[in-house]
Amino acid sequence: MKKPELLVTPLDLTNLKDLIDAGADAFVVGEERYGLRLAGEFNKDEVKAAIELAHQHGKKVYVAMNALFHNEKVDELSDYLQFLNEAGADAVIFGDPAVLMAAKEVAPNMPLHWNTETTATNYYTCNYWGRKGSKRAVLARELNMDAIVEIKENAEVEIEVQVHGMTCMFQSKRSLLGHYFEYQGKQMEVEKGKERAMILHDKERSNKYPVYEDENGTHIMSPNDMCIIDELEEMMDAEVDSFKIDGVLQTPEYIVEVTKSYRKAIDLCADEREAYEDIKDELLNKMEELQQDHRPLDTGFFFKETVY
Repeated sequence: MKKPELLVTPLDLTNLKDLIDAGADAFVVGEERYGLRLAGEFNKDEVKAAIELAHQHGKKVYVAMNALFHNEKVDELSDYLQFLNEAGADAVIFGDPAVLMAAKEVAPNMPLHWNTETTATNYYTCNYWGRKGSKRAVLARELNMDAIVEIKENAEVEIEVQVHGMTCMFQSKRSLLGHYFEYQGKQMEVEKGKERAMILHDKERSNKYPVYEDENGTHIMSPNDMCIIDELEEMMDAEVDSFKIDGVLQTPEYIVEVTKSYRKAIDLCADEREAYEDIKDELLNKMEELQQDHRPLDTGFFFKETVY
């Protein structure tokens, strides 16, 4: 059986090395100026070092350029793409068509992964961007299992699905936290970055939403982490190309342990299905033990009913 790529988001170069040892196949890296909600910040030197390290071990590195680019940044895209092309990046993740246009000019052979977070919801759209030059489509997190399987069956491009981690529920280019404190009359500077994440507490629903500001604005994340380590069979039978573990707002130790467990689950599901069936509840229990108290696990939208 074809095994899906295990795609992980390292926090730094040390974490990347540990994730190679843990069984990851590919990595998403990049810098905040060009990429959205990255687990860690990688400047140009670190991106180059990450690519070299990964290639030494037969792994791949995809660089995130999936931010929304206003006019003041558009002129930078060609230079950054040229750098990634020379550094040997295995693909560039994009959502803004400005990246696609720049890539056609300066890096026409660079593989592109289309990721607009929420609009990859059907195979027709995935195939449209495939005809425009994308090799892969990153599916929206709001799809259920039936929709994912249908898309994979009809897609002319690779399909990537997130299987673990939090989901962005809302993003604004504005500095909403800073504006809120200013409105409250609190003249305090909001320190930007994921390491300064705050919590929005919805008492009515008993939910806690991580929220942080960075160069790309304000990000409000889901109250739960998705986890389907015990429900991989259907997508693996459909031969989904890539399973992603998103490690944003998590510790390096957490990401490593989750990667080890998914590596084991994928290998068993592909090679020894009965053994996977026997151990999958144990793997899920391990995931629950790793979770922070305020971030319970759920199955995301995978088993939600589609309403037309």
